Amino acid sequence: MYRIGFGIDFHQLAEGRELVIGGIKIPHHKGSVGHSDADVLLHAICDGMLGALSLGDIGMHFPNTDPAYKDIDSKILLQKCFGLIRERGYSIVNIDSSLCLEAPKIMKYSLQMRETIAFILHIGQEDISIKATTTETMGFVGREEGLVAYATVLLVKNGDQ
Repeated sequence: MYRIGFGIDFHQLAEGRELVIGGIKIPHHKGSVGHSDADVLLHAICDGMLGALSLGDIGMHFPNTDPAYKDIDSKILLQKCFGLIRERGYSIVNIDSSLCLEAPKIMKYSLQMRETIAFILHIGQEDISIKATTTETMGFVGREEGLVAYATVLLVKNGDQ
C-alpha cells in the first residue's frame, strides 16, 4: 500500500542567524529564524512524512512552545519523524522537493543535502530530488525576507514493494 504526503514550510530570514537547509550550514549574511535551527527543507519533508500517514504536522509533534526543541538540530526532528513512520511499518520510496529563495544560490549544496537526508532516512541519494527557484524578486521571498520549501513524500508499506 502506498501513501503520499505533502509538506510545506516557511521561515523568515534575518541577519545574525545561521542558514541551515537540508541539514547543511550554508554561508550567507542572513539565516532562518525559528524555534529550532529553522531548516525549512527538513521541516517540509517531516510534514510530508507525517501527512502521508495522517499523523498531524511537525508543530503538533515538536511544538515551538516546548523548550526541549529550542535550537534543536532539525536532523533530529527528521529522525524522529522517520521513526514514527517506521513504527507503522512504512518506508520511504522517494522525496521530491523544491526550495524558493532569492539568495544564496544553493544548488551547489544539493548533493551534500541529499547525502545527509539519505543517510537519516535509509534511502538512496537517487531517491531524493531537491530543486530550487527564485520568485523573480516578487513577494517576501523576492525581497529576501524569507524562504519556502515544498516536499512530496511517497511511502510504501513494508513488504508491499
